[in-house]
Amino acid sequence: MDMRVRAADILPEDEEALLIGRVWSKQKDGPCVVLVRDGRLVDLNTLAPTVSMLLELPDLPKHLHGKAYEDLGPLEAYLDGSAGDLLAPCDLQAVKAAGVTFADSMLERVIEEQARGDASRADAVRAKLAPVIGDSLRGVVAGSEQAAKVKALLQDMGLWSQYLEVGIGPDAEIFTKAQPMSSVGCGQRVGIHPMSEWNNPEPEVVLAIRSDGVIVGATLGNDVNLRDVEGRSALLLGKAKDNNASSAIGPFIRLFDDAFTLSDLEVARVSLLVEGRDGFVMTGESAMSAISRAPSNLSRQLLNRNHQYPDGAMLFLGTMFAPVKDRRGQGQGFTHEVGDRVEIATPKLGRLVNWVDRSDACPEWQFGTGALMQNLARRGLLQG
Repeated sequence: MDMRVRAADILPEDEEALLIGRVWSKQKDGPCVVLVRDGRLVDLNTLAPTVSMLLELPDLPKHLHGKAYEDLGPLEAYLDGSAGDLLAPCDLQAVKAAGVTFADSMLERVIEEQARGDASRADAVRAKLAPVIGDSLRGVVAGSEQAAKVKALLQDMGLWSQYLEVGIGPDAEIFTKAQPMSSVGCGQRVGIHPMSEWNNPEPEVVLAIRSDGVIVGATLGNDVNLRDVEGRSALLLGKAKDNNASSAIGPFIRLFDDAFTLSDLEVARVSLLVEGRDGFVMTGESAMSAISRAPSNLSRQLLNRNHQYPDGAMLFLGTMFAPVKDRRGQGQGFTHEVGDRVEIATPKLGRLVNWVDRSDACPEWQFGTGALMQNLARRGLLQG
């Protein structure tokens, strides 16, 4: 399988998109904040040493149009490795995720819970619950009066679940997906914990949020999930979600401007393609219009007077896509195999491409905040 990623394949359809990202530059011997300009990358480190600091600048698009910055070469050179590597487009921001935000994924979380993480039991549980819960949840706005009525009905039927509570109740599930700078970028390997035999990709839109709560842009993400681990107990969420290379973000953060707004995200359709070395192919699509909570609502539940993020945050918005296509045998549903190619795309944000490996086989995460500060100081980017 071809493991190359090309610039033309990952950039948004709109050539005027304002795209911010990060690369590891061999020339600079360290990470650089970059702007994509005509298929090339320009160095924004003279404007801000980190992406988190860059996004805090007021009227950021005005700093980017028509200004001269050092050219770091073509994007292709960071995809083929000749000039460096394409990194996840965030750095010091907290990496958070909202769970159970779509009706279909709510149903699948309940199935995991009822099946106790056993993939072989999922079909039978799905056949029992889908006709009742699935129809009840579609179109329900979380926290609404209608949601309260659905909750009462399902409780009377003995079908209420902790996943439905966060799915349609007043309070969203928001958890820590990964540590700052631990996410992998486009073209890199994503990790599945070797203990898992039932897992899946989660294609999602990811918001870039400033420290004051303003949503300044968006990108794509893969919130890799271990269904068997979380299905055994919701208290294992951390083990199911936060593993080496289990968070992929990219390829770039697209900034909001006159040509791209939050309204565009609310009607976006996010596609998924999984291609295995065994010839297995799976496709799917998530329509953001089906989300049970508005992105702005999730952002406010994340960052408010009760909880602050001084370096900003990246927020996965959840997915409606929970794959059920059998792979290892009838009734076994979907699970990843090493070597799977995972592609997550939407026209206005581009395409995030990764390959699946075991988390203990992926490169260890070793470049943390301390290493970043030392690197930036050595390069003279923290002066003043």
